[in-house]
Amino acid sequence: MAGDVVDELKSKLLDVIIVGGGPAGLNAALYAARYKLSVAVISEDIGGQVGKAGWVENYLGYERIMGPDLVSKFEQHVKSYGVPFLLDSVASVRRDGDIFIVTTASGDEFRSRTVILAVGERRRKLNVKGEKEFDGKGVSYCAPCDAPLFRDKVVAVVGGGDAAASAALLLTEYAKKVYMIHRRDKLRAEPTYQDILMKNKKIEILWNTIVKELRGDKLLRSAVLQRVDTGQEYSLSIDGIFVEIGAEPPVELFRGIGLKTDERGYLVVNNLMETSEPGIYAAGDAVNITPLDFRQITVAAGQGALAAYSAYNYILKRFGQARQ
Repeated sequence: MAGDVVDELKSKLLDVIIVGGGPAGLNAALYAARYKLSVAVISEDIGGQVGKAGWVENYLGYERIMGPDLVSKFEQHVKSYGVPFLLDSVASVRRDGDIFIVTTASGDEFRSRTVILAVGERRRKLNVKGEKEFDGKGVSYCAPCDAPLFRDKVVAVVGGGDAAASAALLLTEYAKKVYMIHRRDKLRAEPTYQDILMKNKKIEILWNTIVKELRGDKLLRSAVLQRVDTGQEYSLSIDGIFVEIGAEPPVELFRGIGLKTDERGYLVVNNLMETSEPGIYAAGDAVNITPLDFRQITVAAGQGALAAYSAYNYILKRFGQARQ
């Protein structure tokens, strides 16, 4: 079935190809479909970072919902419009006259009048000794995926933002003890998260602390920590560690396309989500107008809708009409 979908899409000139399946990409797909544009979504996964999030309590309409469950709602809504999804990564995008050629890592080529980049960011790693060795053996980058594996265990979360706070709170529902390891003397998480964290007796915050090394045998057993203010090193016995220290955009993809980025590697866009290349739009965590400390589902989704709006108007002006 997947091969049939690929072959069918390769034979078409689409109105828009959306690269990325997070809130920005999915909402862009929804709006594009409602504009009666022919659209396809190409993404390595569905949901992006939200699909790996814990409890979400700040998305309108849901007082409290798990990230993967919210993603399922998004996906179901978009698929109700018949939008095809291809699970693949995009290797390149190039212009050929009035159209774009989108090439995937699998080598398939698709043609479209416009492209919306909603690729989000890639999770940063600790880059310390033992991290790679114990990946999947105590080291995790997805609390909702792996939290149930640490029932009655002692775990740590590295980070101080909303993602780290969300992961720590989720882990308290399984683990008997949760350490938060943060390199600064105050958290970056939103105040509501901080209030809940401070009241949770299972959580202990290790301030001004970084991870120097991870140790164990067949499984992770401990972390070597260092105080950034005194330089003191000590060992902390843990069964698992969850890394939530932020992310970075896929700048190599952007540079390969020839798009303008800022000094941090984020795509430069205007208020209509237009990039430096006419016909290519961007939305979500990889654009420069999204505040680094305010990566929110609702912001990404709104930008996705704007990108679809801009793509629709571009097609009307350049080609006269959108075609199925």
